[in-house]
Amino acid sequence: MNEQFDILKKSRELVLKELEGLTLEQIHKIPEGFKNNIAWNVAHLVVTQQLLHYKLSGLNPLCPDDLIDGYRKGTAPEKNFTAEEFDEVKELLIGLPDTLKEDFEAGIFENYQKYPTSTGFELSDMENAIPFNNFHEGIHYGIIRAIKKFL
Repeated sequence: MNEQFDILKKSRELVLKELEGLTLEQIHKIPEGFKNNIAWNVAHLVVTQQLLHYKLSGLNPLCPDDLIDGYRKGTAPEKNFTAEEFDEVKELLIGLPDTLKEDFEAGIFENYQKYPTSTGFELSDMENAIPFNNFHEGIHYGIIRAIKKFL
């Protein structure tokens, strides 16, 4: 499982690298043909990982409820982050993978609730939820890169 944690950390480092040099205006722009922006995608990564791993294990997510409400599956950008708010999202993005690994190694994910994903794959435990989340993060990394081409 260590490789999966390494993949998560590396993919988030790649996302952060894509943000370098972008302004607040750019990360909030929704190009024609897209339904969200870079900021939404970054916050969505934080939220989805927390829901797939912690919430489905019956644990409290480690990010604020308002972030979950605004960036979970099925939402769209409704407001812009301030620079300080987006810095907090980036801190969660880069810091939560280490916490996930520590919590996994501590064995706290005991009561996983089965979840059918929109891709048709059913998550049944953390051993398949972690790799699935990495797959999900790769999709959104690609979307972030695609949006950047239209800025």
